[in-house]
Amino acid sequence: MSGVPSQSPLVQRRRLRTELRRGRAAVSLTQEQVAVAMDWSLSKVIRIENGTVSISTNDLRVLLNLYEIRDRSKVDDLVELARASRQASWWSQYREVLTPQYLQYIEYEEAATVLRSYQPIMVQGLLQTEGYAASVIRKLAPPGTRAELIRTQIDVRMTRQQRLLEQAAPPTYISILDEAVIHHILGEGNAAAGQIARLIEIANRPNCVIEIVPFSAGLYNGMLQAFLHLEFPDPEDGDVVFLETPTRDMLLGNEDDAEIADFRELFEEIRSLSMGPVRSLAYLENLTK
Repeated sequence: MSGVPSQSPLVQRRRLRTELRRGRAAVSLTQEQVAVAMDWSLSKVIRIENGTVSISTNDLRVLLNLYEIRDRSKVDDLVELARASRQASWWSQYREVLTPQYLQYIEYEEAATVLRSYQPIMVQGLLQTEGYAASVIRKLAPPGTRAELIRTQIDVRMTRQQRLLEQAAPPTYISILDEAVIHHILGEGNAAAGQIARLIEIANRPNCVIEIVPFSAGLYNGMLQAFLHLEFPDPEDGDVVFLETPTRDMLLGNEDDAEIADFRELFEEIRSLSMGPVRSLAYLENLTK
């Protein structure tokens, strides 16, 4: 490694995890043996190697010595990586109001270089106008949800868009929408025109693609499951899939490689049924005439 790139703390933990797994394997130690040598619980070793918790720089130096990693440059890079993995992020202030899975997703999203989204019912969050987002969040919120929580969720969504899509080098973003999404937009009254205009504007960006699966495609595999697939610049950082449902959010990571590969294949299968980017853009522009 030659210095640590500026990425989300969670992704830094994943990269450090990979290095630590390699180091342990190189000296033929089991997780149980590491736990005994470090005077840790086995669960702590497992959590560090899973990238779900950070490790202090002091503990890391001792662990690297155990793994016989003593090259100064290598140790310094790994310590820098550990420090970066512990930095607070802009979304940390929302830990009390957003689910852990959603917060983890935001961390992954900020580090991704390719985002693939499929939505059968509503516009994906990164493409929503504030008016449409407010309508969606209010209508889908459980009864009794506080107004300030709804406002927070809207603010987080708008911040995600600004940080991800308005940066100097934005990621590649491919969004596949079922035609039902468009018809649901048209039913949103005052928010409809702005949301269609937003889709057209995004579709014209060089890093973005929006494609629509027409009703004429009939029934197709995967049409009931919205999902997002994230790809990262380092091949060692495995892809991630985020599943958002009315009852819970779910993240699929390195331990779910086979299932993630299935979603990647499913995305391309669904995409093959779409109108394609040119016809999809023409379809949207026709709605404004």
